[in-house]
Amino acid sequence: MKKTFNLTSPNKDPERQLDSVIHELRKYIKRERKKPLPETVDFWDFDCKIGNDPESATSFSLENLNASIDKFVEAEKESFYIEIISKPGYAANNKEKEKKSFK
Repeated sequence: MKKTFNLTSPNKDPERQLDSVIHELRKYIKRERKKPLPETVDFWDFDCKIGNDPESATSFSLENLNASIDKFVEAEKESFYIEIISKPGYAANNKEKEKKSFK
């Protein structure tokens, strides 16, 4: 998902608009996690970036999703760009198995 979200809306309070943005992001993440895993993958991981626009976006951890968005709310920005891309994730104890399977 690569998208610019507006934090202001003429029909909604800013708090409700923020709730709808977070709901849409969580719904996307949930949908991505439900996709079938390839045989050698342990879980779906995510590359995340946030910024004013695609060129100025910086990486952040998915665990810090709300905190990253709150920075834009506190700065009273009207919109922000977010990029969440799924990628294969591997458990720490299975990384060596993964390396051996590709040799």
